[in-house]
Amino acid sequence: MGLSPPPFSRRRLPPVAVYIDSSGRLHHDQESGLALHCPHCQVLAHIAPVSVPDFNLLQQHKPAQVGLVYRCESCNAPIFLRFTVKLYGGSRIDLAPGFVELERAREKFNFTYLPEETETLVKEAFACFTAGCHNAFASMCRRVAQATFADLGPQARLELFDELANIRRLAELDDDSYELVRRVLFDFDEPGRGNLPVLEGFGAGVLLEVLKDLLYQAYVRRGRLQQSMMVRRYFAEDSSNVTPLPGTRA
Repeated sequence: MGLSPPPFSRRRLPPVAVYIDSSGRLHHDQESGLALHCPHCQVLAHIAPVSVPDFNLLQQHKPAQVGLVYRCESCNAPIFLRFTVKLYGGSRIDLAPGFVELERAREKFNFTYLPEETETLVKEAFACFTAGCHNAFASMCRRVAQATFADLGPQARLELFDELANIRRLAELDDDSYELVRRVLFDFDEPGRGNLPVLEGFGAGVLLEVLKDLLYQAYVRRGRLQQSMMVRRYFAEDSSNVTPLPGTRA
């Protein structure tokens, strides 16, 4: 009976080593592949460390977290990351491989066709999401929905609710995610059902993508189509007023 191959799915990957040595140099096993979306140039770019805390000061005060400054290799802007300290050793300070981005890339959206009030609310909602204030983000999303329905009318609200069902089908949203989005964006005027749910990171991300898609359907897509039709009508009317050259057909 032959030997079965080793169960690769059960193998544990070697831990990523991130530490500061006694000379103040940062060591990171995956430094060559460390990349993120730069909050300044919005590009997914490699980042390199440029400022590391003083080793002796860290050993003296022993903070639970340390901040490092990296450089975006796309635009050279500084990027600030926060690491948790795992262990203070005699010759090195070990850091957890995960980090927190103190600045995140801003969400992109075409605000051209949105009313001024709705645009202001959407931008504040995006700012809450970028800052990681997920429940404040949910509150702002509800205000965006209220402003949208007030601007476009009750028929648009019904159409956007139908669009939410399409999003549920296309994105294969689970029941919990769908219910969360529905409660935030559509249940605000129902007695006893208007309380906002508590959001965490994944739920906030789902709500963000749904909100952007609904706003695109409500304003951006309609605005682009109307603008395109106006351009077509203009050129059609303009060409009808042009006298054809001799020997050519009108």
